[in-house]
Amino acid sequence: MTQRLHLVFGGELVNPSQNTFKNVDDIHIVGIFPSYEKAFNAWKSEAQRTVDNAHMRYFIAHLHRLRDEETAASPTEELG
Repeated sequence: MTQRLHLVFGGELVNPSQNTFKNVDDIHIVGIFPSYEKAFNAWKSEAQRTVDNAHMRYFIAHLHRLRDEETAASPTEELG
């Protein structure tokens, strides 16, 4: 059986219109979840908890896509 792991994480952004964290040392790791549904529920809970701060954003990363070496990966942002 294929595992579909999802990482939920977030933090304060420099600018709400971009995905650059203000301080990567302060990134909040919510957890790793075995299904998208559970990851989505965790993401939603954290997003609602921090709704008053426009600079806070939470994301879902599809870890199972990183482990699948037979599938072409999507382009990623170059590290500066």
